[in-house]
Amino acid sequence: MRKLILFFMLGAALTCGAKPKQKTAVVRLETTAGIIRVELSDETPRHRDNFLKIVREGVLDSTLFHRVIKDFMIQGGDPDSRVRRAADGSLLLPPRNRELGEGGLDYTLAPEFNLPWLFHERGALAAAREGDDVNPEMRSSSTQFYIVYGRSFGENSLGKVRAALEENGIEMNYEMWQAYLTKGGAPHLDGTYTVFGHVIDGMKVVKAIQATPTDSLDRPLEDVILLRAIVE
Repeated sequence: MRKLILFFMLGAALTCGAKPKQKTAVVRLETTAGIIRVELSDETPRHRDNFLKIVREGVLDSTLFHRVIKDFMIQGGDPDSRVRRAADGSLLLPPRNRELGEGGLDYTLAPEFNLPWLFHERGALAAAREGDDVNPEMRSSSTQFYIVYGRSFGENSLGKVRAALEENGIEMNYEMWQAYLTKGGAPHLDGTYTVFGHVIDGMKVVKAIQATPTDSLDRPLEDVILLRAIVE
């Protein structure tokens, strides 16, 4: 009996001394179209910590979802798209003839690809970046991000995407295959853009934004503003 008591006392002591599991970071995006909540992945610490930093510093507040493509994604986070308020209280929006999407802070992030765990299924949160021709290291923008809506796939069409990925050494496993078949997404981006989180609430808002009419520069005709981002 004495040994049994000692065993339970030791177990209690070890439990009390165990490192508590950290709460996964969640960011609330308050937009003119509604609220989107995203959970950041601990498997991409550079991107997670950077996103938390720019959210806390207000870098994303009052910026536009400046690039929206139906059945693909919604993109925001360009500081050059910031909406300002005039003295009379009216909103001063970036001019329509100005192409957005080049703004950011004075650094980029090394990629953190984490396949097959983090991939471009519907609802994925990922980092935008410059193209391969000027960015062969596939480094991520310091501020710009996108949320995947994507499209639905049948087995034949998804099989063609999988074959193209395999030619570049990227494998689509069973879980990815099933997610793309049942939920949809943008699998052609896997292994080239860093996914660092996912939507946990507000996909109806994402769906509404991606379906909004846009101009020739993919900017919504009725601007969608990220009013503020908050770490919950």
